[in-house]
Amino acid sequence: MNITNPILPGFFPDPSIVRVGEDYYIANSSFEWFPGVPIHHSRDLVHWRLIAYALTRKSQLNLRGIADSCGVWAPSLSHHDGQFWLIYTTVRTAGIGRPFKDLSIYLTTTTDILGPWSEPVALNAIGFDPSLFHDDDGRKWLVNMIWDFRKKGLQRFSGIVIQEYDPISQILIGPMIPILEKEGVLLEGPNLYKHDGWYYLMLAEGGTGWNHGISMARSRSIIGPYEVDPQHSVLTSRDEPSLDLQKSGHGELVQSLSGEWYLAHLASRPVSQGGGRFCILGRETCLQKVEWSGDGWLRLAQGGFHPVTVLKAPLGVVEQSWPEAEARDDFDSPVLDLHWCSLRAPVETSWLDLNESPGWLRLRGGESLHSLFRQSLIAKRLGFFACKIQTCMRFEPKHFTQMAGLICYYDTRQHYYLRVTHHEILGKVLGIVLTDEGNYEEISASEVVINDWPLVFMKAMILDGGLQFSGSPDGVKWQKIGPALEMTKLSDDYGSTLRFTGAMVGICAQDLSGSHHSAEFDYFEIKPLHSAEKDC
Repeated sequence: MNITNPILPGFFPDPSIVRVGEDYYIANSSFEWFPGVPIHHSRDLVHWRLIAYALTRKSQLNLRGIADSCGVWAPSLSHHDGQFWLIYTTVRTAGIGRPFKDLSIYLTTTTDILGPWSEPVALNAIGFDPSLFHDDDGRKWLVNMIWDFRKKGLQRFSGIVIQEYDPISQILIGPMIPILEKEGVLLEGPNLYKHDGWYYLMLAEGGTGWNHGISMARSRSIIGPYEVDPQHSVLTSRDEPSLDLQKSGHGELVQSLSGEWYLAHLASRPVSQGGGRFCILGRETCLQKVEWSGDGWLRLAQGGFHPVTVLKAPLGVVEQSWPEAEARDDFDSPVLDLHWCSLRAPVETSWLDLNESPGWLRLRGGESLHSLFRQSLIAKRLGFFACKIQTCMRFEPKHFTQMAGLICYYDTRQHYYLRVTHHEILGKVLGIVLTDEGNYEEISASEVVINDWPLVFMKAMILDGGLQFSGSPDGVKWQKIGPALEMTKLSDDYGSTLRFTGAMVGICAQDLSGSHHSAEFDYFEIKPLHSAEKDC
């Protein structure tokens, strides 16, 4: 049986992996999206399913007003003493050129991976991407990178520190000890492992873009000194732009029941357009098989330091597949499907309702798509390079401030929106508005008068890095709405700001008059395009 990368396609970066008995779990970063920290489950490392989120309450995760690409960074999941431990960072300010990173590091625990998770314990705020190491003598240690705002550029990444954690008093104790720094090298995402009497420090190196990689160091003592691996990287794709898996880095180790070792890591799959490379699905989760060399260093099983897309599953593992996630959500359930996410706040009946009109989802209009506070928007991660996204809406706007429709979204500064609104002269119209690097634009030539459409069917076709919207009064006869658009703009790699998430697709409603005028949606569907459809 083979494992095919990515194992979690789409916006699932910074994987943290753990095995408990026959069960494997992966936690990922969620940034400004709520609930926080999606958790996937597998029995064979091949087939994965989304089973829960760790952070489901406002008391665990306050994201109101946080900037794009802030929020939850690089959670670290472990299992020890009969319970799961989750370290996570909530980042409130970040960005290119900013000297400060305002953040908090928290710990939450549970005995059941499905939750509920405990109220968070605040630990420190000195740097992001920490992890918790459970030593075999019973002591626990928090491993951090440290951020030094006094310095410039990469020098602000000021090395790795370690401090003991007391689980009884729930505080950090003893001194904070520097254990590794590389001059001029960006080090983050530290994780500790103990193997054959050595403490191994795994590091994300070179930033999370095209220069990303994973490096190692080791010591006989947990507090050092640490010697650096003589091989520059355990894993990277920085020197080989032709590889399918680019930006490979930020990883964690897991050992199978049969004793084999695997490395979960992030990577991106770029498409080329206009002389550039764009990863419209964001940073995805992959696996590599690894081995310990004769001289005690971690190496890829296939040799070298480049990732592969196909590898062998663990010996003796029994295949365990799961039912595929439904492509279409008919909104017949009284609760929202697990794959939906909202922006910066949990879904509440004050703005989303599944019961007032059975079989329909009602959204009450919220703030603008530029808002960091109260949006009425739900979305799913985009997991296909070629797909068709479709929905059906009933909506009768009375004013130009009232809008609703189908959204292809990266963040508040970058999105495409096929929306219905009211025009003072034309009446009800369907057309495209977009925001490009924060600049709002209405494509007036795209507007179609739809006063006689009781229902509005909307579709987005994504193919070859492009995006085409269409509309229909009956879901049978379709007409294109507006020009072909560049889907590549909804990626980490577009624009002048540093960003880390991925493309999302969904539905939303706005009412900038404050009267919360509602739109109702009959269904939402994401289906991959097959070869015949791609040729149409």
